[in-house]
Amino acid sequence: MREEIVYDKEEEKEVERKKGKKEEEESISEQEICCIVGNGNGFPLQKRVVVVGYALTSKKTKSFLQPKFERLARNKGILFVAIDHNRPLSDQGPFDIVLHKILESASLSFLMSHDPIVEVETSGLRQDYRQTHPEVTVLDPPDAIKHLHNRQYMLQAVADMDLCEAYGKVGVPRQLVIKKDASSISDAVTKSGLTLPIVAKPLVADGSAKSHELSLAYDRYSLQKLEPPLVLQEFVNHGGVLFKVYIVGEAIKVVRRFSLPDVTKRELSRTAGVYRFPRVSCAAASADDADLDPGVAGSAKVLKFLRYAMNVCTRQDPLMVDNWFPAELPPRPLLERLAKELRRRLGLRLFNLDIIREHGTRDQFYVIDINYFPGYGKMPEYEHIFTDFLLSLAQGKYKKRSG
Repeated sequence: MREEIVYDKEEEKEVERKKGKKEEEESISEQEICCIVGNGNGFPLQKRVVVVGYALTSKKTKSFLQPKFERLARNKGILFVAIDHNRPLSDQGPFDIVLHKILESASLSFLMSHDPIVEVETSGLRQDYRQTHPEVTVLDPPDAIKHLHNRQYMLQAVADMDLCEAYGKVGVPRQLVIKKDASSISDAVTKSGLTLPIVAKPLVADGSAKSHELSLAYDRYSLQKLEPPLVLQEFVNHGGVLFKVYIVGEAIKVVRRFSLPDVTKRELSRTAGVYRFPRVSCAAASADDADLDPGVAGSAKVLKFLRYAMNVCTRQDPLMVDNWFPAELPPRPLLERLAKELRRRLGLRLFNLDIIREHGTRDQFYVIDINYFPGYGKMPEYEHIFTDFLLSLAQGKYKKRSG
């Protein structure tokens, strides 16, 4: 019993020590925040802390705010502060920047319940955080993000651009929106002129697991097995390679990811059914590590596809197929022009593009998806790119206030 009491006291001391350390860290943070304005002599301080409030899902927080990133940010004078969803946003801060990505339904509840970032009307009262706090940079405006939540309109900005220049052409696959009645899909596909196979994606892209589901339909009869609302896209053969183009302000980073392999005419004539694919990428060590549901019909075929695509994507040397290079990165000037134009048209600064190169070509590209605030934790060197971006935003705001 004596030993137990001694242990309890030691444990109590450890708790007190941790509590004191936590209070000290909080005290330091408060002091740093108070030093933002200046030193009282009319001159800005040498080290100016940039306070970034964030409203992210727990999963996004874990993948984005990695220890290495937080340490680098803190060393550069950036302090991340979690936003409390249960309190009005206007009662929190002060913030220099607000980062946010939560599920659309949760976001709507949070914004409508308290002091919203985006304009809403509640009991005739108009509230807008961006108008009442113009000194805060919101990444990104919720009304702009909302445009990407619906795949019917997601790619419209790319289609309107019709980008064609010396470095290549960028378009979007032909697509059809089906909002209800799966039995009518086959006739709708015939009338639209879409050719098989067809990729089916959920109409709503709200960041949930369901919104990332993807199916490949090989025959018209199987189309009725799909579950609306959804978007149907013509499948474009692209050598099993997809390019993830990450955009952080004006910075661009491109990585290869494996994708669905090409479908030959022979295979199309011999295959029937709908195959559901997991959300996978080269972030997995192998196709066997992919998050594949063994209960999915045709999972053996899907796994075979993934193994092939992984082999193509992970090769260190560009793989040549029929005298073309499916894994060769798109020309940098083309991506820079595309990113610049989409930043302007979408009004966003944090997003990525899923791009494929059409089989047998070197300069025909298609944008097949656009995602807001993607998994930057998987982007090489994201820590440095993102901290530089946040600092540039804060410096731009400070210069405007000083001028």
